[in-house]
Amino acid sequence: MLRHPAEYPWSSYRANAQGESSTLLTPHPLYTALGGNNEARQAAYRELFRYQRDPEMVDEIRTATNGNYALGSPQFQVQVSGALGRRVTPGKSGRPRKRKKPVSLGMFVGRVTS
Repeated sequence: MLRHPAEYPWSSYRANAQGESSTLLTPHPLYTALGGNNEARQAAYRELFRYQRDPEMVDEIRTATNGNYALGSPQFQVQVSGALGRRVTPGKSGRPRKRKKPVSLGMFVGRVTS
């Protein structure tokens, strides 16, 4: 595992944070909104990577991303669920339990009404 995104050869970090030219990248609108010029954008982008994230938070982000879940407060999850019309939190694992048939106690067996 690398310590910093700049060390990864396929990362866009060097282009976005250090101004290294790349014919493979097109600046995203969110990136261009980081500043009014290249130097400001690069400085703002570097700031995003300045601090290492808590490993527990990284695990939560990874789990939510891999499971296609909303990561946030319960209120936020309810709002996202309503907007998408689907569940956005992990469900219970395993198959649903079979429903038990109600016991009739034989009260209606063999009775014929005319």
